[in-house]
Amino acid sequence: MIRRVASIILALLFLLSPSLVAAETGIAVIASDVDVNFPSRAVFTVQAESYVDIVDVRLYYRVDMMNYAEVVSEGWADFTPANSIVANWVWDMTNASLPPGAEVTYWWMIEDDDGNRVETSPKIMRFDDSRFTWRSLTSSVGEGGGMTLFWYTGGDSFARELMDTCEEGLARLTQDIGTYLERPIKIYIYASGEDLQGAMIYSQEWTGGVAFPDFGIIVISIPPSQLEWGERALVHELTHLVVHQATFSPYGQLPLWLDEGLATYSEGELDPDLRSSLNKAILESTLISVRSLCSPFSAYADKARLSYAQSYSLVEYLLDNHGQDKMLDLLTILKQGSTYDEALTAVYGFDIDDLDASWRATLAPSSVIAVSRSPEQSEGTARESRPALIAALAALATGLALWGAVALEKQTRRSSSGKSTM
Repeated sequence: MIRRVASIILALLFLLSPSLVAAETGIAVIASDVDVNFPSRAVFTVQAESYVDIVDVRLYYRVDMMNYAEVVSEGWADFTPANSIVANWVWDMTNASLPPGAEVTYWWMIEDDDGNRVETSPKIMRFDDSRFTWRSLTSSVGEGGGMTLFWYTGGDSFARELMDTCEEGLARLTQDIGTYLERPIKIYIYASGEDLQGAMIYSQEWTGGVAFPDFGIIVISIPPSQLEWGERALVHELTHLVVHQATFSPYGQLPLWLDEGLATYSEGELDPDLRSSLNKAILESTLISVRSLCSPFSAYADKARLSYAQSYSLVEYLLDNHGQDKMLDLLTILKQGSTYDEALTAVYGFDIDDLDASWRATLAPSSVIAVSRSPEQSEGTARESRPALIAALAALATGLALWGAVALEKQTRRSSSGKSTM
């Protein structure tokens, strides 16, 4: 009798208050929201009522990113069982972070002590960096939903020039590689390295730009006074996205020196500072082993610069001495899941250690030259360098089209999640 009276009262409240969302189950979801505290956490909150105690509240969410199967994650909310509750679940980004601009679809499941259950309609959380007032410029170039550039410092001409660079780079890659990005691209232009680092949970002081290929997001520091550097860096990061799409596979991944080497090589001639770092290491016999370069680069600025310089030099060595067809074979075999040593041996007949030795043999001190080129010479060399990479990636796209991808079914259910890449 008491429950029947309570149910009648609750039903009347549903009718009187438009803020209450009634459900046939007898559970009413009053409010649902998320508070983003960028970049450290996101707090999801739901308020609900029932005529008996609510005993189970869970958040389900799906991150908008490339994956091999739909992945729905689960978070158990923090609340005290009662017939009227406010529950929350905290996504701690120190455990698993999201990049700026990432989107998450989420919904709640609520159950009461009588076994009644209700799920809320899906909503979208946008993990935006609210520290700045962003402006945006959108281009529909390509078949993957186009690109949107976000910036907060600099005029329209600054943004337009960066977008032109992106459009030219993407159009060139799309035309010459024979593929296109399947996801929209978001590019966030930060006005300083300090601002960029403030957008990251774990950042390195030398980081100038980061690509998040699974999300189709690039975040990069480009002050208006460093536009020329910024254009090169954007080509670098766009190459990361294209190469990632072409080699997307559940079976294997690229060694970091190859991934970064291709991106650095696509910029054109090696940056003079990186060239100087490479020359110094050659003269002082302090080169980093190729096997070490398969793993994440050092957090120390000097070693990081050398890692990028060596990666460029390794890709240049393989293309110049063994051709573009073999680069295609290497990337294809790595995509299929071979180990780094197996892939190199199958394609070139040598493993990582032999590659290290043969590459070093071409770097005798007598071959080290001073770098003092005019801007016109550098620009010309940059134009000459890119076709080699483009041809290699074009061959990659053609070869990969012949290899049938096998879908990997997986489902992850966990209390917290996230990811980022360099």
